[in-house]
Amino acid sequence: MEGKNRKQIVGKVISNKMDKTVVVEIERMMMHPKYHKFVRKTKKVKSHDERNECSVGDIVLIEETRPLSKEKRYRLVKIVEKVK
Repeated sequence: MEGKNRKQIVGKVISNKMDKTVVVEIERMMMHPKYHKFVRKTKKVKSHDERNECSVGDIVLIEETRPLSKEKRYRLVKIVEKVK
């Protein structure tokens, strides 16, 4: 069986108050269809953090996975940058 190509996304941790779960904010730039100006769009997703190692402000790499709960569809791959 071939390895699955899962989407990997870089985002910023904005909440870690839940056990083994972090909320990650994903930011992307999009051109406005009428005004042709780049606009910043954000999305919040819940991600599985097995070892509770993330803190608020960390930059993390998350990847798509099977549904782990009602809202969790991503899991933590690695912490790209720790907050100081």
